[in-house]
Amino acid sequence: MTQQMSRSSSDQRGDADSHILSVAERGISPAPVTATTQATATTQPPASSQTFFQDFSPEFSPANAPDDVSSRHARHAARAAHAAHASGSSSRGGAPRRSASASSTSENAREWLLWCGIPVLIVLLMRVFLFGFYVIPSGSMLDTIEINDRVITTKLAPDLIKLQRGDIVVFKDPANWLQSESSMGSDDLIKRLIGLPGDTVACAGAGQPVTINGVAIDESSYLKPGVQPSDFAFNVTVTEGHIFVLGDNRANSADSRYHQDDGSNGLVPISDVLGVAIVRNWPLNRIGRLNSHHEVFSNVPNPA
Repeated sequence: MTQQMSRSSSDQRGDADSHILSVAERGISPAPVTATTQATATTQPPASSQTFFQDFSPEFSPANAPDDVSSRHARHAARAAHAAHASGSSSRGGAPRRSASASSTSENAREWLLWCGIPVLIVLLMRVFLFGFYVIPSGSMLDTIEINDRVITTKLAPDLIKLQRGDIVVFKDPANWLQSESSMGSDDLIKRLIGLPGDTVACAGAGQPVTINGVAIDESSYLKPGVQPSDFAFNVTVTEGHIFVLGDNRANSADSRYHQDDGSNGLVPISDVLGVAIVRNWPLNRIGRLNSHHEVFSNVPNPA
């Protein structure tokens, strides 16, 4: 039996030698099977782990990894997933930029409305409710207002601001006055208020002053130089809801004196008053406040 075991061992050695010889004949140096080699073989990762690394790291694969159909599909799927992830990241990164751009445009629009739109709106509202703008085409108010002067009126009078003697008023044409006088490009006229409701306004004729409720007034501060208060006599009592008006250039003003046969005795309805002129805003060398000269009427008594 010992001999059989020896023969078996000898046969095994002979087989091993034959294997070594066969490998050597093929030009390959056989690597001895050692404990380290066995340990390495034992600790190799399982096939599933190798497939995992091949799927997510296609650049790294063992040289002897099988290049079968399933592994190629896995690599293609990994590349497609990577590309889709990169594309999605790019798209998600671009969306906020577009949103930020739209937000910036909206903010710029709000700023434009704040700094430009609101001031324009305020001016328009003031133009509609507070102020009127007029160009004067006639010389009936010389030298206070010259031809082509531009004036601004306050629309608060007569509704919120009480009319006073001496005010320069803009009013609608009450009874075709414009047939004898140049208009302001519309149905409006401009004159100085002389008599309020209840007043009696009169003049004895050339060289005589105008009287109000029996008291003479000195109009030299606003009458055109060289022009008399009136070239002819008149006497008018102002009725309720009306005013009596005269031009500062009495020699060239078709005012209340000239329309005493118009059905209203030359008077202007207060409801037709559009405003009181307060400022001359053109030309530049004549910009300034328009003086109502209320002091001229300070001694006029109230109507009886």
